Amino acid sequence: MFPASRYPSQVHRCIRALKTVQKKHGTPQLYSTIHRRTCSSVSTPRITTHYTIHPRDKDPRWEGIEMERFADEADVVIVGGGPAGLSAAIRLKQLANEQEKELRVCLVEKASQIGAHTLSGACLEPSALTELFPDWKERGAPLDTPVTEDVFGILTEKYRIPIPILPGLPMRNHGNYIVRLGNFVRWLGEQAEELGVELYPGYAASEVLFHEDGSVKGIATNDVGISKDGSPKDVFERGMELHAKVTLFGEGCHGHLAKQLYKKFNLRENCEPQTYAIGLKEVWMIDEKKWRPGRVEHSVGWPLNRNTYGGSFLYHLNEGEPLVALGFVVGLDYSNPYLSPFREFQRWKHHPSVAPTLEGGQRIAYGARALNEGGFQSIPKLTFPGGMLIGCSPGFMNVPKIKGTHTAMKSGMLAAESIFPKVTAESLDSETAGIHVPEYTEALKKSWVWKELHSVRNIRPSFHNYFGLYGGMVYTGIFYWIFRGKEPWTLKHCGADFAQLKPAKECTPIEYPKPDGKISFDLLSSVALSGTNHEGNQPPHLTLKDDSVPVARNLAVFDGPEQHFCPAGVYEYVPLETGDGMRLQINAQNCVHCKTCDIKDPSQNINWVVPEGGGGPAYNGM
Repeated sequence: MFPASRYPSQVHRCIRALKTVQKKHGTPQLYSTIHRRTCSSVSTPRITTHYTIHPRDKDPRWEGIEMERFADEADVVIVGGGPAGLSAAIRLKQLANEQEKELRVCLVEKASQIGAHTLSGACLEPSALTELFPDWKERGAPLDTPVTEDVFGILTEKYRIPIPILPGLPMRNHGNYIVRLGNFVRWLGEQAEELGVELYPGYAASEVLFHEDGSVKGIATNDVGISKDGSPKDVFERGMELHAKVTLFGEGCHGHLAKQLYKKFNLRENCEPQTYAIGLKEVWMIDEKKWRPGRVEHSVGWPLNRNTYGGSFLYHLNEGEPLVALGFVVGLDYSNPYLSPFREFQRWKHHPSVAPTLEGGQRIAYGARALNEGGFQSIPKLTFPGGMLIGCSPGFMNVPKIKGTHTAMKSGMLAAESIFPKVTAESLDSETAGIHVPEYTEALKKSWVWKELHSVRNIRPSFHNYFGLYGGMVYTGIFYWIFRGKEPWTLKHCGADFAQLKPAKECTPIEYPKPDGKISFDLLSSVALSGTNHEGNQPPHLTLKDDSVPVARNLAVFDGPEQHFCPAGVYEYVPLETGDGMRLQINAQNCVHCKTCDIKDPSQNINWVVPEGGGGPAYNGM
């Protein structure tokens, strides 16, 4: 929460109201078709009630409502409490303390706690961490599991074909650590607070603010106390404004504010469209006899066909209990609308090389998140007057390494080092009210991040060939392992992921086996393990630009792909109460904030916006 001593009495009332609304959140509610039918027989006149689609200035229910927002100022505001945002905040305060300068750094995070929305494999390369904190071991960083075994294989339906991981290949993990990234991010948050960074978890940045000259002024946190039908509650309160000389946007993959900035400043003018994947993850407690701490397993192949990019991981943690983290990644440029990444994940766990590890074990956590896979070709322009993009928001993931934490952290550190001289200068020399820092881009291009991403730039797009997976592996073996990515050409991606989906009539429906409740599970019992919770009486944050499109186009042409690709059961097509058609039902309470719907919707009709702060999953070390 915002420190009380810094704000006037009006702000205290705003904070108290925010707390009141947040405390009304009950236990997680997972909504299914059956639940909704038993709870209500009245169909809402429209699906979307959010003010971003239906402006409040045209709604008579909002007449006379106080819409003034209280504002505060900082030197730097950071949106997103992930590895990039926290590394930027830490580096800024390190520099300020070293040079004995006053610098106010504020970081807002939509999760109720730092790390609660963080999900990754994760196998961490510690290079950036060592630069940020050379003494990270003495500080107690939760890197408890050094990699001791590293295996890779191609799966067929019944067999695993081992593939040697030769020195120099990007997926080699010698010197890396298996971590639960949420725990690592929480630790980074503790280090940031010790240095004097102001952390505000539970506050979602919902709007970018601009100066009159068009430069970024800061952000506003979201309003609270709005009913599901879009009307104000008695406890309605406006969000707060945070103004800054420079604002850093580190929202993670496909951030909703970054989307606005791409359009406002035309940041994607000279790069390729971003391409994505969805990663699904579970944590299991397994039989101690099967536990091999430090073992890293990766695979490609079954159950996906050769033209669907994806793969799996299974990591054995060493945290005092026989825990394994396992997951499945599916590229969102797939073409079959019947494909369900969640069900592919559940099916993969029954492979003869995987199931024995899980038999007799207990699943204790589940989650999902989209990730950037565009790499070097898809990096947008990173700076604009008053702000910049850092971390997985613009997309610095090294896809063949299956790692992005180290590059995200380094981008945040470079951003901090570029910003610091300008925001602490006694005389501000800036053409715009919000400071433009193009030096950040130049610093990034001179860093090991740029060199690393350039060297692997062709590996992901090389899979777009007749032989798919196998052609891409041959390309990687020749042009990366032998030539280290120095080929004089750069391959292109195939365009935006949503445009790759084929009409249902051109594809074969996929028959998935029923879950056995021991190794594979249904969707709602999985979402229950994510701790997902939203205030039920608020407008759905999965907004539709046109409520008629889902049935008229998505269902009619693509068999409603949102009901297949969503890993949380948010989207369902159900019969109209009149019995003469179908309608889309959005179970927004189930949303795990993965952003897949916003990315893969073939009509680009879904726009993900932030719900009330603190809502969403409550991951415990994912």
